[in-house]
Amino acid sequence: MKVYLVQHGIPKPEEEDPQRPLSDRGVEEVKRMAEHLARAGIRVARVYHSGKLRARETAEILAERLDVERLEEAQGLKPLDDPALWAERLGNTSSDTMLVGHLPHLQKLSSLLLAGDPEKRIISFRQGGVVCMEKDSEGWAIKWIVNPEII
Repeated sequence: MKVYLVQHGIPKPEEEDPQRPLSDRGVEEVKRMAEHLARAGIRVARVYHSGKLRARETAEILAERLDVERLEEAQGLKPLDDPALWAERLGNTSSDTMLVGHLPHLQKLSSLLLAGDPEKRIISFRQGGVVCMEKDSEGWAIKWIVNPEII
């Protein structure tokens, strides 16, 4: 089972728009990432997002290009939410899943899954980037990381 952790794309500054939708650059980078993932054959059954506008927009772009069966807002993906909730959910999931969220939540979730300690920084996330992790009989491992500047 794989999980794809995605930090939302680059948003507009809060001064420009308090809801912080994706900026033009953010939209472009996420579209490029979606194309790259599609060309690589990435398929997921579900894409979950935090409900914040920038995460929802990012998730919609990815889900559209990846022909996702189910796109939905989910509890527990906001910046300060407890990562243990999703660590447990992912432990009980057998289908490949994509989570679109925020820091520090994604940072803590990845660290909890990989090292058992949400405070141990293991992965450096980038807005619009994707981290693929896989769970097997030995636990979670990083398969790959792709950031917008390398595609």
